[in-house]
Amino acid sequence: MFTSVVLSSLLLAGSDVGPGSPSLAVRTTEGWREWWQADRAPARWQAGLQVLGDAIEWRPGQSWVQWGELRLSGDGEAWRVRVILARFDPKSVHVRMAYTPDRLNRPAKWAVEMAEADAALAFNAGQFTGAGPWGWMVSDGVELRAPGTGPLAPAIVADSSGALRFVAPDSIAAVRARGNVRLAFQSYPALLTDDGTVPSPLRIAGLGVSLSHRDARLALCERRNGEWLVALTRFEGLGGMLETLPFGLTTPEMAALMGALDCRQAVLLDGGLSGQLMVTGENGERQLWSGLRKVPAGIVVTGR
Repeated sequence: MFTSVVLSSLLLAGSDVGPGSPSLAVRTTEGWREWWQADRAPARWQAGLQVLGDAIEWRPGQSWVQWGELRLSGDGEAWRVRVILARFDPKSVHVRMAYTPDRLNRPAKWAVEMAEADAALAFNAGQFTGAGPWGWMVSDGVELRAPGTGPLAPAIVADSSGALRFVAPDSIAAVRARGNVRLAFQSYPALLTDDGTVPSPLRIAGLGVSLSHRDARLALCERRNGEWLVALTRFEGLGGMLETLPFGLTTPEMAALMGALDCRQAVLLDGGLSGQLMVTGENGERQLWSGLRKVPAGIVVTGR
């Protein structure tokens, strides 16, 4: 009874935005500032928005990783959303797959709390099914799973030099055939492609992606300055008491957030109850945003 009353109150509170196109605002030192509206959403992000960049206070972590936060306000269940961000330069770190070999399929067993002591950053990788990770999976040069197929299912690939890049779905077969893949995993849906383009299924209803479903989200992107960025959302109603509820942004709103953060390419990772993130602070203390369920595999970032 208490939970239903609380949720009803939160949804009513979110309705004070009023009728009209869904929108997003960011909390700044001068108050809330609207920065996106669905009915005027760009089909392509050519640059990030300064209002979001200025709202982030980056904090030093370990091994060149930095982390910060944003507070957003949207419609309905997105009335109050906290976004935890972590950024890193792939040339300065080592990115590796984390999983328990005898449990790769099921049951899922990995969580960010299990990241090794030298981990500067950890988060869950890709998307998952009841049979384990979905799509292409390569760890330490060994292919553990063959690629999946889907027009919005890119791969994130690292070669033997450590260079990290997005690979479009129609290019995965060629990259796989050439070899020299040290790490790879797949996820979906793509949020941004082709230097900031929002895919049509995220802009036009009926093309296979829900434009209205709200959930806790986790996304990974490559920014125009060469950094990589991880973004995790948490519901912040009632002062964060219910932060693990699967409330938050829609997929188009998440694409807008990544575009506004100056991402060139971006993809959703498994969110909802699975979304989780760990950052080690400059003082060695771990900042944990745990998931409510374990996952088959994760990504761990360490110093080189």
